[in-house]
Amino acid sequence: MMYLKKIPGWSVAAVLLLAAALVFRFAFRGYAYLSYTLAFIAALVVAHRFFGKILWRITLILVCIGFIYFIIVEIPIVLNAKTDSNPERDYLIVLGAAVHGDRPSPALIHRLDGAYEYLEKYPSSIAIVSGGKGKGENKTEALAMFEYLTERGIAPERIIMESRATSTKENLMFSYEIISDRGDSPQGNVAILSSPYHLFRAKCMSKSVGVDAAGVAGHFDNPILTLNYFIREAFGITHFWVFGW
Repeated sequence: MMYLKKIPGWSVAAVLLLAAALVFRFAFRGYAYLSYTLAFIAALVVAHRFFGKILWRITLILVCIGFIYFIIVEIPIVLNAKTDSNPERDYLIVLGAAVHGDRPSPALIHRLDGAYEYLEKYPSSIAIVSGGKGKGENKTEALAMFEYLTERGIAPERIIMESRATSTKENLMFSYEIISDRGDSPQGNVAILSSPYHLFRAKCMSKSVGVDAAGVAGHFDNPILTLNYFIREAFGITHFWVFGW
């Protein structure tokens, strides 16, 4: 007990934060950005202990600038994390997410449940389910989505599969090609369904290829995983602003 009392509080905090980061990174699927955040905070705790005053002040200034930027970026992400008013359109583009083997991942199921509700509410809309086949997937994301929605009672003729896309921008571009090939214009005729945290970036990408689309939010995941994805989106939208994809 005497030995434990001699352990400085900063080292206990750093170890606990790092341990939590490792748990989120390796014991659970999909919590990587929350893990990185905890590890970064642990590093700051250690830096505060060992950095000199000048180096610590420089570090603190840089961290504050980064945090302010993060908050500014998160504002439109959060504000767009909901379904737009009057979202009925001729086409609903459902963006793909991971398929674990043959089964949709929880994130994809949340999107599909939102798509099901939309298609039930707007029976004249056609869904384009978009997503190719990635690592660890036994079928394309488009096929997994088609099967899920038809099993829940959506008529197969109301669902078009787009099975080539490997990124959000390709999801949109290939889906818009399908709409154009059908003799329709994507402009004014499209709603994009994705996870709430992803909607802002998806709509920005759509505008970058010349289409203003309505946003439709899928269901939220559990709060901690949702927090992880909102953190990730700050990096995702920054990447889009810098590189255009």
